[in-house]
Amino acid sequence: MAQKFQLAGAVALITGAASGIGAALAEGLATRGCRLLLVDRDAVGLEAVAAKARQSGAAIETRIVDLADAEAIRALPAWAADRFGHVDVLINNAGVALGGRFDETDLEDFEWLLDINLRAVVRMCHAFLPMLRTRSAAQIVNLSSLFGLIAPPGQVAYCTSKFGVRGFSEALRHEYAGTGLGVTVVHPGGVATAISRNARGRRPPTDPEAAQRAAVEDEKAREAFGKLLTLAPADAVAAIIRGIEVRAPRLVIGKDARNGALIQRLMPAGYWSAIVRLSGGTL
Repeated sequence: MAQKFQLAGAVALITGAASGIGAALAEGLATRGCRLLLVDRDAVGLEAVAAKARQSGAAIETRIVDLADAEAIRALPAWAADRFGHVDVLINNAGVALGGRFDETDLEDFEWLLDINLRAVVRMCHAFLPMLRTRSAAQIVNLSSLFGLIAPPGQVAYCTSKFGVRGFSEALRHEYAGTGLGVTVVHPGGVATAISRNARGRRPPTDPEAAQRAAVEDEKAREAFGKLLTLAPADAVAAIIRGIEVRAPRLVIGKDARNGALIQRLMPAGYWSAIVRLSGGTL
């Protein structure tokens, strides 16, 4: 596992490849000589990303997939084998957000988020493990979050999924220690993607006035969350690609993520109060 992972000529599959970190990963890995399998439910965005990445000369295949569909995930290894014969790097990047207090959250929305953020990661790894284990060197990269290290209020669903990705990834890495299969779990801080704009809010109340107030509050929450997303996707991707090459077990990306992780380690039970104080009470 100490040997540097060779990206040139490798086959990498990226979920959530139509925008944000996934799109930047496609471009970055293409320039390093990877052949790419790009997966997303956004057909227009996916083709735009693929067209840009092909300018580097990379061989790229795309597939429209709703990652909440377990059957669609089970079909992906056969598609990958048909296109390139194998997969060397599996990057589970796709993710969605759901804001609001837990008592204001519809459980159907909670399940929707878990399907994409957590269950799809588990299903993708389970589906591709037989193929990855045939390779002399292979790497799984699972995107968690700063919110897989700390748990702020108003993000119960998202934190549940990202803490789950963290635990799943760490246990999986321990199971394959000493083999050619490595597992990297990534904890980015606030990366400037569309996740806040696309986040679901709470289900609107039936009362029109209450529904209007809820809509305004949800929009303010999206704007506040969006202001925390300051790290350029390209900067996050540069760190992820370096992490793949050195087969890093864990990546904490961004000053906010590193600071949050440090405070959590120093104050495991009281870290949120400390973070609020350090922010001047703005959180």
